[in-house]
Amino acid sequence: MPAMSSDNKDQAFPWHLGVYDAHCHPTDTMASIEIIQKMKARMLTVMATRAEDQDLVTSTADKHSCRASVGIRGFSHQMYINDENAQDDGNSREQEQDVTLKGDAKVKHYQQVLQPSRSDPLSDEDRQIFLSLPDPTSFATFLQQTRKHLQKYPYALIGEIGLDRSFRIPEAWNAHLDLWSKRNANLTPGGREGRRLTPFRCSPQHQKKIFKLQLQLAAQMERAVSVHGVQAHGLVFEALSELWKGHEKEVLSKRERKKRGQDHPSVESAQLENGGAEKEDKPKPPYPPRICLHSYSGNASNFKQYLNPAIPTRIFASFSTAINLSDAMDEETPASFEEIVRTVPDDMVLVESDLHTAGDEMDRRLEDIIRRICKIKEWSLEEGVDRLGKNWKAFAFGQE
Repeated sequence: MPAMSSDNKDQAFPWHLGVYDAHCHPTDTMASIEIIQKMKARMLTVMATRAEDQDLVTSTADKHSCRASVGIRGFSHQMYINDENAQDDGNSREQEQDVTLKGDAKVKHYQQVLQPSRSDPLSDEDRQIFLSLPDPTSFATFLQQTRKHLQKYPYALIGEIGLDRSFRIPEAWNAHLDLWSKRNANLTPGGREGRRLTPFRCSPQHQKKIFKLQLQLAAQMERAVSVHGVQAHGLVFEALSELWKGHEKEVLSKRERKKRGQDHPSVESAQLENGGAEKEDKPKPPYPPRICLHSYSGNASNFKQYLNPAIPTRIFASFSTAINLSDAMDEETPASFEEIVRTVPDDMVLVESDLHTAGDEMDRRLEDIIRRICKIKEWSLEEGVDRLGKNWKAFAFGQE
């Protein structure tokens, strides 16, 4: 496993060209937010993960040079969906009454959405665990609030959202009063913060419902999405492909493309000739326009399914030292990471810190991952920073 070459490692880093963090969580540590203005990175794409940090993300974007991104991921077990009123577009769900589940209704919800499953009669221990967890709230209400955020912030993204088979539910704070009395008030509530973990995970089926409804909202609002996937790469691809099924691009041979180009004007050409009227009247597709697979941890074989030219949405993959290299700063780059970076086409690559606090450490991690990617891609630092900046603009804004 080769280390970073000296001709890269010893070069001055071209921060002046603009470095764009595609995925980070500084609002988890609000005390660090004021440091953003002193950072070398030009733009942070600030992600939400739970109900508690949605407003913090948007307020941070208001005050600093950040791109807001709103959504829910690891805490989807705390929300319920009324399947009786389910519709594909999710609109009816947004009209559900906002009822907080308590008592037996709360226990029943957690029985349905948590694994390993627990059937009646429940043990006293399991019942107490379920009762100690947060009171489940309506996902319809959350989705409606997310829509309002997106309407207020026309350049906001949706994220992070996705699927995680490894995330275990932490015990309630009332089981850890000693920790609560000592907790750092600068941390945004909702994280684990040293609590023990219960044996329960949110079922993939419930996560997938929450995931797809947010993807559908991204499609309706025409926003890019940052997607989380841990031990669920197949399920993430399945959920995405279910949305674009029936909307795949037609893949033609070179001969057929040449023939059609000569004899049959394309629909897009006809739209341009007609002033774009047909394009404006065309209904919005049921899938997001752009998707970033954040800190992509699948192997090269997993990723190749996203290279199918029939996929109608634009795919990106971002990489971080924190996740992809397990925080191994200044160490050798694993061969497996080199392979996946080489597999991702140049115009699909993004970088991120995925860090939970702003400041020098965030800049340091961005520089580390960029240097590694430039070495693997055989780019100069200037070329690499410029390419990655253009890729971020393509992801966030749809710019070419």
